[in-house]
Amino acid sequence: MKNSYLMPKEIVEHLDKYIIGQENAKKSVAIALRNRWRRQHAPDDIKREIMPNNIIMIGPTGVGKTEIARRLAGLARAPFVKVEASKFTEVGYVGRDVESMVRDLVDIAVNMIKVETSKTLEKKAEINSTERLLDLLLMPLPQNPIESENIEQQQSLQRTRDKFRQQLLDGKLDDRDVELETPQNQYPVLEVFSPMGMEELGINFQEMFSGLIPQKTKRRKMTVKEAHKFIFNEELNKLINMDEVIAQALERVQESGIIFIDEIDKIVGNDSKSGPDVSREGVQRDILPIVEGCGVTTKYGMVHTDHILFIAAGAFHSSKPSDLIPELQGRFPIRVELDSLMAEDFERILTEPKASLVKQYQALLKTEGLNLEFSPDGIKKIARYAEQVNRDSENIGARRLHTILTTLLEDILYEPPARKKKITITGKMVEKILSKIVEDEDLSKYIL
Repeated sequence: MKNSYLMPKEIVEHLDKYIIGQENAKKSVAIALRNRWRRQHAPDDIKREIMPNNIIMIGPTGVGKTEIARRLAGLARAPFVKVEASKFTEVGYVGRDVESMVRDLVDIAVNMIKVETSKTLEKKAEINSTERLLDLLLMPLPQNPIESENIEQQQSLQRTRDKFRQQLLDGKLDDRDVELETPQNQYPVLEVFSPMGMEELGINFQEMFSGLIPQKTKRRKMTVKEAHKFIFNEELNKLINMDEVIAQALERVQESGIIFIDEIDKIVGNDSKSGPDVSREGVQRDILPIVEGCGVTTKYGMVHTDHILFIAAGAFHSSKPSDLIPELQGRFPIRVELDSLMAEDFERILTEPKASLVKQYQALLKTEGLNLEFSPDGIKKIARYAEQVNRDSENIGARRLHTILTTLLEDILYEPPARKKKITITGKMVEKILSKIVEDEDLSKYIL
């Protein structure tokens, strides 16, 4: 895992390719990621005592909080899950559903390890699937050639098989039909009524009954090309040792997992004196043991959350981090405030990141044979309008650029000009299309 060895400065340089500004937040998450590698290489007697640097990111929507956490997880090749804290306040979920974030993380880790393992076994699976296809196309070779009555016949069969193998590899047999035994999944449909919800216990009834009921198969006719895909997947699954995959996944979750809890400000109780706000403060108390470190039962085994990195984020418009219960505040020792985005930031967001919105729209219209260009004054005008609309109405950060660009390019996206091969979006064009909408406050609220 080469990327995990990056120094904090290198991590920030990588994040700079995707997120504009927010240097303090980038620095904090880079240190937190590097500290995980440092902990894993610390002496055993102190290793278990080093707790992760859990972070709360404070800032309005659309300034890059989620993107920072998502890119960080991709960089570390760590299991990552994003959850909305507000969903845990729903009626009927309080007190039991918070552990689902850990179960989701384990599912993601199992799939991640399975994909990584598959890549190392693809070559062997390809060889096995080729041999199975040859058995379908030709008569299988005798298991013990020495005892064969006619050795010459055996050699002839081998030559024929080698010839067909080469044709198969060259794709010359792709359209030939073969018959293949395929599983016919027929499991009983059960509805389980339980106050806890069996899905939360990690029980999959389909998996349970697959071992009790004999699996039915049916013969299907398909082309060699289709059969190859089917057989290749079967052979790959046979080669994957799921016990090892699960063991690695559980270890990676416990040592490298990242849980991003968004909208944590939504579970802060209000100042109402009408009674205790169970749905909010209760959720904080349910989240607390998971962040502190506890054992969570999943369908793959017990997971300890002591060293999972938790990154929380919230706008905190009508509350502040100090309104969280003291115990939970103590488990998020690092607080980072993200800046609101200005026109200069929007200009950079439109052009600098590797997958900026401008580059995305250019790629979309390139498929129609149209080159879309933006003049510097056009970019400045879009950025200025984005800042103005965010200031005059709800501040939704960089997401405002999506609505503005969609409105600006609506006619071009609806019907690209047939004769033109190139269109340049200038400042005058931006002003002509957007000025009336931006100036009309009511219109702006509904369209932008």
